[in-house]
Amino acid sequence: MIDLHTHTLLSDGELIVSELARRAEEIGVRCLGLADHVDASNLDLVIPRLVEAAEQINFYNRIKLIPGAELTHVPPGMFEAIALKARSLGAVFLIGHGETLVEPVAPGTNRAAIEAGMDILAHPGLLSPEDAALAAERGVLLEISARKGHCLTNGHVARLAKQVGAGLVVNTDAHAPGDLIGLAFARRVALGAGLDEADFQAMRERAGDLVRRTGWATD
Repeated sequence: MIDLHTHTLLSDGELIVSELARRAEEIGVRCLGLADHVDASNLDLVIPRLVEAAEQINFYNRIKLIPGAELTHVPPGMFEAIALKARSLGAVFLIGHGETLVEPVAPGTNRAAIEAGMDILAHPGLLSPEDAALAAERGVLLEISARKGHCLTNGHVARLAKQVGAGLVVNTDAHAPGDLIGLAFARRVALGAGLDEADFQAMRERAGDLVRRTGWATD
């Protein structure tokens, strides 16, 4: 199981990095993406600490941590600049906090995140066909979310992705221990979104490809 969207005490999660890693490892997660919420106010504080923690924990654990960031409620016009800064600070993958139905995300955020080169667009809500097609063109993965609330539009996102050939990935958006899931439940989330077994395997392959591109975990 690869889960590329989790949060720690460095933003609004409940656990320190070490405990999150141990709990994820115990349920069979082999690669865990640390993607705490950032914007211009805190990315210089959060990202270096995630990088340092991942380097240290990876030396001792079987599970591999990958330091990233979720650009959250960033004004659309600021996305590109914040993304560049986040990568310069050591974030090896970036998630755009998409236009979920359950938060007042600014209109145009989905498009801005795609254009800024996010690796994943999280919980993109009622994603437009045009933005889905652009994600497919740019290689931005669209998230199927296991998180309550954000998952309400999973079926819509899955249908559009299949229509335009966009890549998909299942993530938990975990903020608490109970949000973490294993491979069997991730499969159920994918099937519940209207996808089939072949789609789920393709999602796993795309997650693995992204992990390998980061250079932080290769097995």
